Amino acid sequence: MSYQANDKRYDKMLYRKVGNSGLKLPAISLGLWRNFGDDIPLTTQKDLILKAFDLGITHFDLANNYGGGAAEQNFGFIFKTYLQDYRDELIISTKAGYHMWDGPYGDGGSRKYLVSSCDASLKRLGLDYVDIFYHHRHDPETPLEETALALDSLVRSGKALYIGISNYSVKDAEAISHIFKALHTPFIINQMKYNLLERDFEDNLKALTNSEGVGNISFSPLAQGQLTNRYLNGIPEDSRISRKGALTDAVTFEKNMQIVRDLQTVAEARQQTIAELAIAWQLRDAGVTSVLIGASRVSQLEENVKALDHLTFTDAELQAIDTILRQKKGQ
Repeated sequence: MSYQANDKRYDKMLYRKVGNSGLKLPAISLGLWRNFGDDIPLTTQKDLILKAFDLGITHFDLANNYGGGAAEQNFGFIFKTYLQDYRDELIISTKAGYHMWDGPYGDGGSRKYLVSSCDASLKRLGLDYVDIFYHHRHDPETPLEETALALDSLVRSGKALYIGISNYSVKDAEAISHIFKALHTPFIINQMKYNLLERDFEDNLKALTNSEGVGNISFSPLAQGQLTNRYLNGIPEDSRISRKGALTDAVTFEKNMQIVRDLQTVAEARQQTIAELAIAWQLRDAGVTSVLIGASRVSQLEENVKALDHLTFTDAELQAIDTILRQKKGQ
């Protein structure tokens, strides 16, 4: 099985420096949280990954617990079969922090867990190293110094090139950043949930990462599908949100949909879809290095990448968006 990458793959994608580091990430990265487990045909996964690379998406984001390890295993197979010759053009990241195996050493932030998890991820991926290794969540039962030293050792042993954190509070992010500085660890990136409907990142974490010279990559930029046209006319039976408790409560969902319907007006005036608007709105800010998208169809990839065609906003457009979003808080 052969694959020849699109020779124009770098023509339209935007690449941004990660904080004060020398690394660049594509403005749009592909997250393998959903749609890459064993419940999805491998051919579908292959089509998504290869199409993403053909569009200039060089960064693929995983975690040890995605699909219970299946996402790493499946990506590893696709990488070995199709992308191995392009390894130096790829940024592959993974994480550890949430529950992965039974017993007292199967989650958290201990050195025991993090080193074991990294070794297991590399084996599933079929790689000698990952480009970025994240601690997936702060573990209050483990001293930050132990977690930081364990992550630093992964770099020094050649198992990771850079270190990141995810789902950290401002206080814990600041504390571990100071430890990394003392260790001279290449801590370069923070991963957080951020979208038009969930803007907590803007309160304090954004200012902290900026002052620390750390880049940011957001997940759930489309609020798990709410910031698309998928739900404007009701909830399809086959959608994730139709499963009770899968996304949000009915009252919050309907309130969000009222906001999305209003945002539709702004998007149409900009000749964008809601999804394109939501991604462009994040990327207008240099503080957001990259946006992690998920996709179940190639057409979704193509639509999301089209957001790069129109990243600028007028003051009037930003004011209109802020006015709509304030409705959510009843302001």
